[in-house]
Amino acid sequence: MATALDKLKQHTIVVADTGDFGSIEKYKPQDATTNPSLMLAASQLPQYQHLLEDAVAYGKSKGSTLAEQTERAMDKLFVNFGVEILKIVPGRVSTEIDARLSFDTEANVAKGRELIALYKEAGIASDRVLLKIASTWEGLQAAKQLEAEGLHVNMTLLFCVEQAALAGKNGVTLISPFAGRITDFYKQKEGKSSYPPSEDPGVLSVTSIYNYMRKYGFKTQVMGASFRTKEQVIELAGCDLLTISPQLLGELQATDADVPRKLNPEAAANADLEELNLDEKTFRFLLNENEMADFKLAEGIRKFVADVVKLENDIKKRLSA
Repeated sequence: MATALDKLKQHTIVVADTGDFGSIEKYKPQDATTNPSLMLAASQLPQYQHLLEDAVAYGKSKGSTLAEQTERAMDKLFVNFGVEILKIVPGRVSTEIDARLSFDTEANVAKGRELIALYKEAGIASDRVLLKIASTWEGLQAAKQLEAEGLHVNMTLLFCVEQAALAGKNGVTLISPFAGRITDFYKQKEGKSSYPPSEDPGVLSVTSIYNYMRKYGFKTQVMGASFRTKEQVIELAGCDLLTISPQLLGELQATDADVPRKLNPEAAANADLEELNLDEKTFRFLLNENEMADFKLAEGIRKFVADVVKLENDIKKRLSA
């Protein structure tokens, strides 16, 4: 009997949102994504210590100061995980650029090039890697430059149509609107414990973003992310891609619920959405006017930075041992 996960895969490319190789092998997604929080959790597990040790050895060999060694080791660790994931998935892996660079266009570009160079040293072609960059103005400009160089970007921490529209205009390969975090914001703001799936604010936001991108002919793929329930996932069947945690992948595999396609280009073409023309001032103003998007973007960067620092401190201890 076909499971809900099987049915979802008929409409949407399923991506595993994890750094755990066992979960990726179990659910057989097309692609996989990682972020600093997932990497921090995975790096604490005994089965991945060899990847950490290899990264530390690489850092020691490439840097003359502790700061340089730490940066090199961090880059190598993220790439090590990516390389191992690509041995399992047939498609792509998303690797996050340090969130502390979120407001520095040139630093994002430089770090993106460095990560791709490391992947190439490991025998991985650049078309199998998506560089994850926070959806700030600066991050979106870095993405434009990297895409022009033939490197591919996944804009993360994306919460509104304005961010999506600029990503499309800048030729970004993929965007990741965060459904669950949007829902979290409105639950707290409105004092609600849940929403019907068709009225869920996160679902509605991702739907609007998908419709905008398809209505105005952008090639950028939309990958719904950050889900809290399997019902949110099912409600977005038909989105180009959906990146899903192992827990929710398990729930989808354990149920035989119907999964009709909800998002499609035909419906998007008829969506009542005004085309946006965004220069820097307009983008910054509209993002500031969107209380949810402005807050969640800043919060998301802070959380990713906190986990990067924790991971970095572990690397420093190992380098100094």
